[in-house]
Amino acid sequence: MLVQDRSTPKPSKPHLRKPPYLPSDRFSEPKNLDFSTWVSENLYKIVTITLLVATVAALFFLRNVGDTAALLCFESRSKELEKIAYPEINWNSIPSIIDKSSPYASFRSERWIIVSVSTYPTDSLRKLVRIKGWQVLAIGNSKTPSDWSLKGAIFLSLDQQSNLGFRVVDHLPYDSYVRKSVGYLFAIQHGAKKIFDSDDRGDVIDGDLGKHFDLELIGEDSKQQAILQYSHENPNRTIVNPYVHFGQRSVWPRGLPLENVGEVGHEEFYTQVYGGKQFIQQGISNGLPDVDSVFYFTRKSGLEAFDIRFDEHASKVALPQGMMVPLNSFNTIFHSSAFWAMMLPVSVSTMASDVLRGYWGQRLLWEIGGFVVVYPPTVHRYDKIEAYPFSEEKDLHVNVGRLIKFLVSWRSVKHRLFEKILELSYLMAEEGFWTEKDVKFTADWLQDLLAVGYLQPRLMSLELDRPRATIGHGDRKDFIPRKLPSVHLGVEETGTVNYEIGNLVRWRKNYGNVVLIMFCSGPVESTALEWRLLYGRIFKTLVIMSEQSNVDLAVEQGQLDQVYKYLPKIFDRFTGAEGFLFLQDNTILNYWNLLQADKTKLWITDKISESWFTVPTTGNNTDWFAKQADMIRKVVNTMPAHFQVSYKESSPGEQSLAFCTSEVFYVPQRFVRDFADLVGLVGNSDIHHKVAVPMFFMAMDSPQNFDSFLSTMIYRTELPSNNASSFYSAQVPAVHPWNVSGEPDFIKLIRIMATGDPLLLELF
Repeated sequence: MLVQDRSTPKPSKPHLRKPPYLPSDRFSEPKNLDFSTWVSENLYKIVTITLLVATVAALFFLRNVGDTAALLCFESRSKELEKIAYPEINWNSIPSIIDKSSPYASFRSERWIIVSVSTYPTDSLRKLVRIKGWQVLAIGNSKTPSDWSLKGAIFLSLDQQSNLGFRVVDHLPYDSYVRKSVGYLFAIQHGAKKIFDSDDRGDVIDGDLGKHFDLELIGEDSKQQAILQYSHENPNRTIVNPYVHFGQRSVWPRGLPLENVGEVGHEEFYTQVYGGKQFIQQGISNGLPDVDSVFYFTRKSGLEAFDIRFDEHASKVALPQGMMVPLNSFNTIFHSSAFWAMMLPVSVSTMASDVLRGYWGQRLLWEIGGFVVVYPPTVHRYDKIEAYPFSEEKDLHVNVGRLIKFLVSWRSVKHRLFEKILELSYLMAEEGFWTEKDVKFTADWLQDLLAVGYLQPRLMSLELDRPRATIGHGDRKDFIPRKLPSVHLGVEETGTVNYEIGNLVRWRKNYGNVVLIMFCSGPVESTALEWRLLYGRIFKTLVIMSEQSNVDLAVEQGQLDQVYKYLPKIFDRFTGAEGFLFLQDNTILNYWNLLQADKTKLWITDKISESWFTVPTTGNNTDWFAKQADMIRKVVNTMPAHFQVSYKESSPGEQSLAFCTSEVFYVPQRFVRDFADLVGLVGNSDIHHKVAVPMFFMAMDSPQNFDSFLSTMIYRTELPSNNASSFYSAQVPAVHPWNVSGEPDFIKLIRIMATGDPLLLELF
């Protein structure tokens, strides 16, 4: 064996072993052990050791520092292993899916409203069911009560959804609104031509979708008029805030890149485009519009709910190719040519799902020559949010700006729309905007569309890569948006203006969605404008009625004896109102004291004995009351059970009649339909206003549930002859009676009311 060179060897013990036999040369003179001789004799050993040390050092270096080429190679190999698989689909052999499991297999409708439900039916959802010509489809999830039901709506539970045979069901989370994708397919399978993507928190203004959106795009009923369009002059402008166009410069929609929030100037000019291909129609929401959590937390000054209003008279506005706008899933109409764009991605947060869908869909919409149009306020959504999920919006605040740039620059050479859709979804996953889950989801979504009979639209020539046409002076259209009251950054509005205007802001915020209906017995020619100036600042609108109509002053005709019969028509004109307050001009309303009233309850003067009392219907001089009581009994006998039971529990009895002077009363939105139904039961009967109104109120609800707000009003049967102002008080909600027959009387009234609202002295 090889014996290593070592220092002076230790001698062996002679008694243990004998020295071996060695050749004679082994005992020759020792060699010279200088350094050069040692190196020359051990060179191969030195080289071997040096190579070994170098190898160990190199391995150690790579392990701790990392060689760039080696790491790149490793990363490349990792990516190759994680590469997303491109779905392979045989588009020509997709079997049909026919509804055989649901009770609605034979049902067909062209117009659908689709909502996701997690709680029992809301008032807003009940109103959606009443919209004529539209079928509501409610999609359940794991949070939905098992006994959920609503007359007029189709409900699909989780079990029913799983039995429909759609591929997409396997990808959907159990507890999310994105299960609406099943609803879209179900509606298409059952004849849908138009789908209103909605939620159960918004009321359609006036209860008529056709009044706000363009429902017919072709044919005799279509509106082929020119539509205002954002200018395409600046090719670098790829996103706009539509809220500026509708009067709110300081508000921005969820999904708008935060770097674009500061773009608040109005357009230098617009262009025009002819309608017919606005396949996606986005509505604006009053109340709580579609805002993100950044806006919600920085603009909200306290616990008071948002009630933001947009310009209902502003023209609708279209988006040209190359320009996008945030879209949502609760106030948007999709026409059949854009049904493919309704797919809600499943691998992103719920607050980002519909926004990412909107940008993805808009880009693909250009491939078929379609465009998006944004419409003036179409719904009113109530701000009842308890916790705004900021963490759910991370996908928006981080990626949306980059996504828009990616989409605008994307091009495809595929020859069919569905192939382009799949390709774009795949590339979006590669870019990290969503994951492979949505690539697979897209593939199944497209196959399900074909399986339920959907025909993919034809491709159109894309205009993005063409030289942009020069916009001539005659092509420029001017539109200056109104500047509506803004929502300021972290500032109480009442702290930025004087005290009086601050009060007005609070009153307007509280009652700006209540309609005041006023009946004038006096000469309206000399008082109508003054009434509007006095009360019109506080309420949503002031409807004035009188014995004689006056078109110039917008005074409507009505008879006080049966004025209640006119109210349902007014209710129908303002379906988005929170309630309706009726007032006769002989009663003064101290509106600054209305803040203490409950707008969800009925108000009437039932606690004031001079106004609400019981009249016997037997005895002398009761012929008129007896006839009224007889008509009341006939109406009560035709009432549905809930009205009849409520009335009989509160009525004074068969031999008596409830009588109320009814100068002032309030009907909240939740009782509007009941009031109208009761008026319908009266029909042509000659029941007097002072008898009908108390009957209605007792049938709608128990008097113990009425708001007692009006019980403190000053009420006298006659006006004092000496000094009328002596019994006025600014501390009560209302004062009766009062007489205003001309301008001098009105000036006196304003001076005395100024003790409660000093700003009146500056306005009049």
